[in-house]
Amino acid sequence: MTRSGLLIILSSPSGAGKSTLARRLMAWDETLRFSVSATTRPPREGEIEGKHYYFRTRPEFQALIENDQMLEHAEVFGNLYGSPREPVELAIREGRDTLFDVDWQGGQQIRNSPLGQQVVSVFILPPSMTELERRLISRAQDAPEVIALRMQKSRDEISHWAEYDYVLVNREIDGCFDELRTIIRAERMRRERQTGLAGFVKQLGG
Repeated sequence: MTRSGLLIILSSPSGAGKSTLARRLMAWDETLRFSVSATTRPPREGEIEGKHYYFRTRPEFQALIENDQMLEHAEVFGNLYGSPREPVELAIREGRDTLFDVDWQGGQQIRNSPLGQQVVSVFILPPSMTELERRLISRAQDAPEVIALRMQKSRDEISHWAEYDYVLVNREIDGCFDELRTIIRAERMRRERQTGLAGFVKQLGG
């Protein structure tokens, strides 16, 4: 039996563990494909076309939007970023899952796209705002004013939790990862995703 591929959306406020969970998922299942974004910004040293980004001119990117070939897109600091539709459609047909590390706006656009039926969306919550701030500080990557801005943005991000299929509280990364794997395993087995199931049952005389 075969199945159609999933579009797995992970969202969370900064510092809640989304990137760590995404890396663990990719290591757990090597067939999982991380969605490669398109961008209008120029390549940086060492970046490879199709591996790190799909580099496009602004007119090319706008044409993709106008032709409904972007699952989601946004402008950040003067450059356009987004998820091309064609590679994801190919993965769905081949039964391969695609992982998206996006914010609530990107997740909303993907869910509302023509591929929305294949989406499994998971929102990761911190155990508390105090713990979230502690994690941001412990990374030692940002100045205090930047952390304050991240905390402010986190509250807005968290307000969209109810839009997601699943919500996990990342109290401890190993336990949260186990819960995330359980979700993905179950979603892969949903009856409507088993594209070869009807033919198999027919062979059984059902």
